[in-house]
Amino acid sequence: MVKSILSIALFGLSAGVVKAQDTLLVQGTTPALYISHVVKKGENFYSLSRAYGVPPKEIAAANKITMDHGLQLGHLLHIPLTNANFSQKADASGTPVYHKVSEKETLYRVSVNHNKVPLDNIRQWNSFQGDGLKKDSYIIVGYLKGGSGAAVAAPAPAPAPRKEVVKNEPKEQAPPVEPVTPPATEAPRKEVKKEAEARPVTDTPETTPAPAPAPKPAAPVVASGDFEKLYDQQTNGGKKATTEKGPGTWFKSNAVGKYYALHNTAARGTIIKVTNPLNGKAIYAKVLDVIPQMKSNAGLIVKLSDGAMQALGTTDARFYCELSYDN
Repeated sequence: MVKSILSIALFGLSAGVVKAQDTLLVQGTTPALYISHVVKKGENFYSLSRAYGVPPKEIAAANKITMDHGLQLGHLLHIPLTNANFSQKADASGTPVYHKVSEKETLYRVSVNHNKVPLDNIRQWNSFQGDGLKKDSYIIVGYLKGGSGAAVAAPAPAPAPRKEVVKNEPKEQAPPVEPVTPPATEAPRKEVKKEAEARPVTDTPETTPAPAPAPKPAAPVVASGDFEKLYDQQTNGGKKATTEKGPGTWFKSNAVGKYYALHNTAARGTIIKVTNPLNGKAIYAKVLDVIPQMKSNAGLIVKLSDGAMQALGTTDARFYCELSYDN
Protein backbone atom coordinates (compact mmCIF):
# COMPACT_ATOMS: atom_id res chain seq x y z
CA MET A 1 0.00 0.00 0.00
CA VAL A 2 2.81 2.42 0.97
CA LYS A 3 4.71 1.57 -2.23
CA SER A 4 1.63 2.31 -4.33
CA ILE A 5 1.19 5.72 -2.71
CA LEU A 6 4.87 6.57 -3.28
CA SER A 7 4.66 5.50 -6.92
CA ILE A 8 1.64 7.71 -7.54
CA ALA A 9 3.34 10.68 -5.86
CA LEU A 10 6.52 10.30 -7.92
CA PHE A 11 4.52 10.03 -11.12
CA GLY A 12 2.67 13.23 -10.26
CA LEU A 13 5.92 15.11 -9.69
CA SER A 14 7.33 14.09 -13.08
CA ALA A 15 4.14 14.90 -15.00
CA GLY A 16 4.47 17.45 -17.79
CA VAL A 17 3.45 20.69 -16.05
CA VAL A 18 6.35 23.13 -16.45
CA LYS A 19 7.04 25.70 -13.80
CA ALA A 20 8.66 28.98 -14.73
CA GLN A 21 11.90 29.53 -12.85
CA ASP A 22 11.79 31.31 -9.48
CA THR A 23 13.09 34.57 -10.91
CA LEU A 24 12.83 35.27 -14.63
CA LEU A 25 15.95 37.14 -15.76
CA VAL A 26 15.91 38.80 -19.18
CA GLN A 27 18.85 38.13 -21.50
CA GLY A 28 19.95 39.74 -24.77
CA THR A 29 19.02 43.18 -26.06
CA THR A 30 16.39 44.67 -28.37
CA PRO A 31 15.02 43.09 -30.50
CA ALA A 32 16.26 39.61 -29.48
CA LEU A 33 15.20 39.38 -25.82
CA TYR A 34 14.89 35.97 -24.18
CA ILE A 35 14.94 34.16 -20.84
CA SER A 36 16.92 31.00 -20.07
CA HIS A 37 15.34 27.72 -18.97
CA VAL A 38 17.10 24.54 -17.83
CA VAL A 39 15.25 21.44 -19.05
CA LYS A 40 13.87 19.35 -16.19
CA LYS A 41 12.56 15.82 -16.05
CA GLY A 42 9.25 15.35 -17.87
CA GLU A 43 9.45 18.62 -19.86
CA ASN A 44 9.02 18.83 -23.62
CA PHE A 45 8.41 21.48 -26.28
CA TYR A 46 4.67 21.48 -25.65
CA SER A 47 4.84 21.80 -21.86
CA LEU A 48 7.34 24.66 -22.26
CA SER A 49 5.03 26.26 -24.79
CA ARG A 50 2.17 26.23 -22.28
CA ALA A 51 4.36 27.54 -19.49
CA TYR A 52 5.91 30.42 -21.39
CA GLY A 53 3.17 31.26 -23.89
CA VAL A 54 5.31 30.81 -27.01
CA PRO A 55 4.70 28.27 -29.84
CA PRO A 56 6.83 25.06 -29.69
CA LYS A 57 8.29 25.77 -33.13
CA GLU A 58 9.56 29.17 -32.01
CA ILE A 59 11.32 27.59 -29.04
CA ALA A 60 12.95 25.03 -31.34
CA ALA A 61 13.97 27.71 -33.87
CA ALA A 62 15.42 29.98 -31.17
CA ASN A 63 17.66 27.11 -30.03
CA LYS A 64 18.51 25.85 -33.54
CA ILE A 65 17.12 22.39 -32.90
CA THR A 66 14.28 20.43 -34.51
CA MET A 67 11.06 19.31 -32.86
CA ASP A 68 11.80 15.65 -33.56
CA HIS A 69 15.19 15.97 -31.89
CA GLY A 70 13.60 16.21 -28.44
CA LEU A 71 14.98 17.90 -25.32
CA GLN A 72 17.89 16.75 -23.18
CA LEU A 73 17.69 16.82 -19.40
CA GLY A 74 19.73 19.74 -18.02
CA HIS A 75 20.02 21.45 -21.44
CA LEU A 76 19.91 25.28 -21.33
CA LEU A 77 17.23 26.71 -23.63
CA HIS A 78 16.52 30.23 -24.82
CA ILE A 79 12.82 31.10 -24.48
CA PRO A 80 12.05 34.07 -26.83
CA LEU A 81 10.22 37.09 -25.41
CA THR A 82 7.80 38.31 -28.08
CA ASN A 83 4.64 40.41 -28.28
CA ALA A 84 2.70 37.19 -27.79
CA ASN A 85 4.12 36.30 -24.37
CA PHE A 86 5.81 39.47 -23.09
CA SER A 87 4.05 42.71 -22.14
CA GLN A 88 5.65 46.06 -21.28
CA LYS A 89 2.47 48.12 -21.05
CA ALA A 90 1.87 50.22 -17.94
CA ASP A 91 -1.00 47.95 -16.84
CA ALA A 92 0.83 44.71 -17.68
CA SER A 93 0.31 41.74 -15.37
CA GLY A 94 1.61 38.21 -15.05
CA THR A 95 5.05 37.02 -14.00
CA PRO A 96 7.60 39.84 -13.62
CA VAL A 97 10.72 39.63 -15.79
CA TYR A 98 13.83 41.20 -14.25
CA HIS A 99 17.03 42.84 -15.49
CA LYS A 100 20.23 42.76 -13.41
CA VAL A 101 21.80 46.23 -13.32
CA SER A 102 25.43 46.44 -14.45
CA GLU A 103 27.99 48.99 -13.28
CA LYS A 104 27.25 52.62 -14.28
CA GLU A 105 24.11 51.49 -16.16
CA THR A 106 21.40 54.13 -16.41
CA LEU A 107 17.65 53.73 -16.51
CA TYR A 108 17.66 55.25 -19.97
CA ARG A 109 20.09 52.58 -21.22
CA VAL A 110 17.92 49.87 -19.63
CA SER A 111 14.93 51.27 -21.55
CA VAL A 112 16.77 51.33 -24.90
CA ASN A 113 18.10 47.78 -24.46
CA HIS A 114 14.66 46.37 -23.59
CA ASN A 115 12.39 47.38 -26.46
CA LYS A 116 12.52 51.06 -25.45
CA VAL A 117 10.08 50.37 -22.63
CA PRO A 118 8.70 53.69 -21.30
CA LEU A 119 10.69 55.02 -18.36
CA ASP A 120 7.49 55.80 -16.43
CA ASN A 121 6.50 52.13 -16.68
CA ILE A 122 9.80 51.00 -15.16
CA ARG A 123 9.41 53.52 -12.35
CA GLN A 124 5.84 52.43 -11.68
CA TRP A 125 6.63 48.68 -11.61
CA ASN A 126 9.62 49.19 -9.30
CA SER A 127 8.22 52.05 -7.15
CA PHE A 128 11.24 54.21 -7.92
CA GLN A 129 11.66 57.66 -6.38
CA GLY A 130 14.79 58.73 -8.25
CA ASP A 131 16.80 58.14 -11.40
CA GLY A 132 19.70 56.16 -9.95
CA LEU A 133 20.28 52.44 -10.29
CA LYS A 134 22.44 50.32 -7.99
CA LYS A 135 24.88 47.82 -9.47
CA ASP A 136 23.71 44.18 -9.17
CA SER A 137 20.17 45.21 -8.22
CA TYR A 138 17.19 43.67 -10.05
CA ILE A 139 14.51 45.77 -11.73
CA ILE A 140 11.32 44.73 -13.50
CA VAL A 141 11.36 45.45 -17.27
CA GLY A 142 8.11 43.71 -18.26
CA TYR A 143 5.78 40.81 -17.51
CA LEU A 144 5.58 37.29 -18.91
CA LYS A 145 2.00 36.66 -19.95
CA GLY A 146 2.58 32.92 -19.92
CA GLY A 147 0.17 30.27 -21.14
CA SER A 148 -2.14 27.78 -19.48
CA GLY A 149 -0.33 25.92 -16.73
CA ALA A 150 2.53 28.40 -16.38
CA ALA A 151 3.51 28.83 -12.78
CA VAL A 152 3.85 32.33 -11.45
CA ALA A 153 7.45 33.12 -10.66
CA ALA A 154 8.32 34.52 -7.26
CA PRO A 155 9.34 38.14 -7.81
CA ALA A 156 12.74 39.27 -6.68
CA PRO A 157 12.75 42.01 -4.05
CA ALA A 158 11.99 45.37 -5.58
CA PRO A 159 14.89 47.80 -5.47
CA ALA A 160 14.78 50.17 -2.53
CA PRO A 161 13.43 53.58 -3.53
CA ARG A 162 16.21 56.03 -4.30
CA LYS A 163 16.26 59.66 -3.53
CA GLU A 164 17.24 62.26 -6.04
CA VAL A 165 19.83 64.75 -4.92
CA VAL A 166 20.54 68.28 -5.98
CA LYS A 167 24.12 69.21 -6.72
CA ASN A 168 24.48 71.16 -3.46
CA GLU A 169 23.26 68.18 -1.49
CA PRO A 170 24.72 64.67 -1.29
CA LYS A 171 25.59 63.92 -4.92
CA GLU A 172 22.69 62.47 -6.79
CA GLN A 173 22.64 59.21 -8.57
CA ALA A 174 24.11 59.45 -11.99
CA PRO A 175 21.78 57.37 -14.09
CA PRO A 176 18.79 58.59 -15.97
CA VAL A 177 15.50 57.55 -14.61
CA GLU A 178 14.26 58.72 -11.31
CA PRO A 179 12.55 56.10 -9.30
CA VAL A 180 9.14 57.36 -8.49
CA THR A 181 6.93 56.22 -5.69
CA PRO A 182 3.53 55.22 -6.92
CA PRO A 183 3.30 57.27 -10.08
CA ALA A 184 0.13 58.73 -8.66
CA THR A 185 1.62 61.93 -7.34
CA GLU A 186 3.83 63.84 -9.61
CA ALA A 187 4.35 67.00 -7.65
CA PRO A 188 7.58 66.67 -5.66
CA ARG A 189 8.77 63.98 -7.95
CA LYS A 190 12.14 64.99 -9.28
CA GLU A 191 12.18 64.18 -12.81
CA VAL A 192 14.14 61.81 -14.78
CA LYS A 193 17.65 62.21 -15.64
CA LYS A 194 19.27 61.49 -18.80
CA GLU A 195 17.07 59.37 -20.41
CA ALA A 196 14.75 61.59 -19.14
CA GLU A 197 11.75 60.24 -20.26
CA ALA A 198 13.44 60.25 -23.47
CA ARG A 199 12.92 56.88 -24.57
CA PRO A 200 14.05 56.19 -28.02
CA VAL A 201 16.15 59.05 -29.19
CA THR A 202 15.46 59.65 -32.82
CA ASP A 203 17.53 62.13 -34.72
CA THR A 204 15.58 64.71 -36.67
CA PRO A 205 16.66 65.77 -40.12
CA GLU A 206 19.44 68.30 -40.04
CA THR A 207 19.02 71.85 -41.17
CA THR A 208 21.48 74.68 -41.06
CA PRO A 209 21.38 76.42 -37.68
CA ALA A 210 19.97 79.90 -37.86
CA PRO A 211 22.32 82.73 -36.85
CA ALA A 212 21.64 84.11 -33.43
CA PRO A 213 19.75 87.37 -33.70
CA ALA A 214 19.93 90.01 -31.03
CA PRO A 215 17.77 88.86 -28.11
CA LYS A 216 14.39 90.49 -27.91
CA PRO A 217 12.85 91.68 -24.68
CA ALA A 218 12.39 88.64 -22.51
CA ALA A 219 9.05 86.97 -23.10
CA PRO A 220 7.31 85.04 -20.38
CA VAL A 221 9.50 82.13 -19.34
CA VAL A 222 7.92 78.74 -19.85
CA ALA A 223 9.33 76.44 -17.20
CA SER A 224 8.65 73.43 -15.05
CA GLY A 225 8.36 74.58 -11.44
CA ASP A 226 10.38 71.79 -9.85
CA PHE A 227 13.22 72.07 -12.36
CA GLU A 228 13.35 75.85 -12.04
CA LYS A 229 13.78 75.56 -8.25
CA LEU A 230 16.51 72.96 -8.71
CA TYR A 231 18.25 75.22 -11.22
CA ASP A 232 18.26 78.08 -8.69
CA GLN A 233 19.69 75.76 -6.03
CA GLN A 234 22.37 74.33 -8.30
CA THR A 235 23.51 77.71 -9.66
CA ASN A 236 22.96 79.71 -6.44
CA GLY A 237 20.33 81.84 -8.12
CA GLY A 238 22.31 81.96 -11.39
CA LYS A 239 25.54 83.24 -9.77
CA LYS A 240 27.46 80.04 -10.50
CA ALA A 241 25.97 79.44 -13.94
CA THR A 242 28.09 78.50 -16.96
CA THR A 243 26.79 79.76 -20.31
CA GLU A 244 26.99 78.19 -23.73
CA LYS A 245 25.63 79.12 -27.17
CA GLY A 246 25.15 77.03 -30.28
CA PRO A 247 22.84 74.71 -32.25
CA GLY A 248 20.43 72.24 -30.69
CA THR A 249 17.85 69.72 -31.89
CA TRP A 250 15.15 67.37 -30.56
CA PHE A 251 14.48 63.76 -29.62
CA LYS A 252 11.11 62.10 -29.17
CA SER A 253 9.82 61.63 -25.63
CA ASN A 254 6.55 60.84 -23.89
CA ALA A 255 7.28 63.24 -21.05
CA VAL A 256 4.37 65.55 -20.20
CA GLY A 257 4.85 68.92 -18.50
CA LYS A 258 8.58 68.52 -17.95
CA TYR A 259 11.56 68.70 -20.27
CA TYR A 260 14.71 66.63 -20.60
CA ALA A 261 18.07 67.09 -22.27
CA LEU A 262 21.12 65.27 -23.58
CA HIS A 263 24.35 67.20 -22.99
CA ASN A 264 28.02 66.25 -23.28
CA THR A 265 29.51 68.02 -20.23
CA ALA A 266 26.78 68.68 -17.66
CA ALA A 267 26.42 65.88 -15.11
CA ARG A 268 23.30 63.73 -15.14
CA GLY A 269 20.59 65.38 -13.07
CA THR A 270 21.87 68.90 -13.81
CA ILE A 271 19.10 71.38 -14.68
CA ILE A 272 19.86 73.43 -17.79
CA LYS A 273 18.10 76.69 -18.61
CA VAL A 274 17.56 76.82 -22.38
CA THR A 275 16.69 80.18 -23.97
CA ASN A 276 15.48 80.85 -27.50
CA PRO A 277 17.16 84.20 -28.37
CA LEU A 278 14.68 84.75 -31.21
CA ASN A 279 11.78 85.34 -28.84
CA GLY A 280 13.29 85.30 -25.34
CA LYS A 281 11.33 82.22 -24.27
CA ALA A 282 13.08 79.77 -21.94
CA ILE A 283 12.56 76.37 -20.37
CA TYR A 284 14.33 74.28 -17.71
CA ALA A 285 15.40 70.76 -18.73
CA LYS A 286 16.97 67.93 -16.77
CA VAL A 287 20.07 66.21 -18.18
CA LEU A 288 19.63 62.48 -18.73
CA ASP A 289 22.75 61.49 -20.62
CA VAL A 290 25.35 62.53 -23.17
CA ILE A 291 24.55 63.22 -26.84
CA PRO A 292 25.07 60.01 -28.89
CA GLN A 293 28.19 60.20 -31.05
CA MET A 294 26.65 60.15 -34.50
CA LYS A 295 27.34 62.11 -37.65
CA SER A 296 23.93 63.77 -37.46
CA ASN A 297 24.74 65.07 -33.96
CA ALA A 298 28.03 66.73 -34.94
CA GLY A 299 28.38 70.27 -33.56
CA LEU A 300 25.28 70.11 -31.33
CA ILE A 301 25.45 71.55 -27.81
CA VAL A 302 22.14 70.06 -26.65
CA LYS A 303 19.27 67.72 -27.61
CA LEU A 304 15.91 68.43 -25.97
CA SER A 305 12.80 66.30 -25.55
CA ASP A 306 10.27 67.29 -28.21
CA GLY A 307 7.84 68.68 -25.61
CA ALA A 308 10.17 71.66 -25.21
CA MET A 309 9.81 72.59 -28.88
CA GLN A 310 6.42 74.23 -28.45
CA ALA A 311 7.43 75.86 -25.18
CA LEU A 312 10.41 77.53 -26.88
CA GLY A 313 8.19 78.69 -29.72
CA THR A 314 10.02 77.00 -32.59
CA THR A 315 9.30 74.30 -35.13
CA ASP A 316 12.77 74.12 -36.68
CA ALA A 317 14.42 70.70 -36.71
CA ARG A 318 17.64 72.45 -35.70
CA PHE A 319 17.67 75.72 -33.79
CA TYR A 320 20.05 78.21 -32.17
CA CYS A 321 19.88 78.48 -28.39
CA GLU A 322 21.63 79.74 -25.26
CA LEU A 323 22.32 77.43 -22.29
CA SER A 324 22.93 78.23 -18.63
CA TYR A 325 23.80 75.59 -16.04
CA ASP A 326 26.03 74.63 -13.12
CA ASN A 327 29.16 72.94 -14.38
